[in-house]
Amino acid sequence: MKFWAIFTLILVHEVLQNVFGQPASKGKRPKEPAENKIKPAIKKLKPKITKLKDSTEPVSKVQSIMTQVMDKGRFQKPPAMLTMSAGQTMELRCKGEKITWNYPEYLDTFKKSRLSIKQQDRYGQLILVNSSATDTGEFSCWAQLCDSLGCKKDESKTGSTYVFFTDKGELFVPSPSYFEIVYMHPDKPAVIPCRVTTASAKVTLHREFPAEEIKADGRSISYDVKRGFIYQHPSYNQSGVVYCRAEARRAPQISIKYQLLYVEVPSGPPSATITASANKVQSGSDFSVFCTVLGEPNVEVEFTWIYPGQQYERPVTIQDSSRLVNRGIGHTTRISNSVITVEDFETIDAGYYICKAQNLRGQTTLATRVDRY
Repeated sequence: MKFWAIFTLILVHEVLQNVFGQPASKGKRPKEPAENKIKPAIKKLKPKITKLKDSTEPVSKVQSIMTQVMDKGRFQKPPAMLTMSAGQTMELRCKGEKITWNYPEYLDTFKKSRLSIKQQDRYGQLILVNSSATDTGEFSCWAQLCDSLGCKKDESKTGSTYVFFTDKGELFVPSPSYFEIVYMHPDKPAVIPCRVTTASAKVTLHREFPAEEIKADGRSISYDVKRGFIYQHPSYNQSGVVYCRAEARRAPQISIKYQLLYVEVPSGPPSATITASANKVQSGSDFSVFCTVLGEPNVEVEFTWIYPGQQYERPVTIQDSSRLVNRGIGHTTRISNSVITVEDFETIDAGYYICKAQNLRGQTTLATRVDRY
């Protein structure tokens, strides 16, 4: 019994030592003083993401200043393309103290009779009465910024709308002639201006001979309801006579005919040459100097001469001329000439003869020398 009592006391002693955290065996390493301290916990925090609201404002702040006056004094912002019936009165207003307008050139003929433009205190006003299919086109306005140096366009305050004046009898915007020439340049798009008065009209392009439809693929040939058919990269094999066909509500109409002429000379300053009838001339003889420009059919050229006897008021004859030349199927070129003629050659006539040829795109200067034998 004593043995069991002693054994029980030993077990109780061991259990009490474990409960109070004392080492159960001598084999364990004693703790360092700092090991009982509580270590701070490192928490991984998710970054807070602030969602930005989608902005509805355009990058460039352009303020539309145009409004359309409706019936009973109502107003509305006109859409990019507006449809009205021929015969209706249209009134547009643009906010600003100094407003400038742009409209189809055709309407310049009817200022004060059908077209009225006035500047009121706070807005500009455009009124068109007795509208017709011919009035179809772009109407735009802009405010002017003025100072002591003058006025300029305020790019931030503009307005525009393209207006279709529909007419059952006129699917195409009427043209002043029954036949038009369209010059096709190798370095810029060509436009066949068969515009319609109904935005929803189906428009196709056709060649007269051989009779066939010319497909518009949207790339090399496309159709713009505001401009017509556009040849992006014209070539000589696209020359010929064409016309447009429009259909709306199963009522087809044919446009006027367009003669497409390919221009082999690219646009730019005059392409000129200069030659003399003789570069060495005897005293008392006559001679001429020729300045020639090969250019676009619809671009005119102006000539100016500088010559040795000019400062002595030497009498000379200068003659200018131009003509269109057909240089093959669909190839047309304008040849412009200027000729200066000197009679009874004298010592003061010897020297450089300078020709300046100028068009809307620039100037070309050439020279040749004429001497005495």
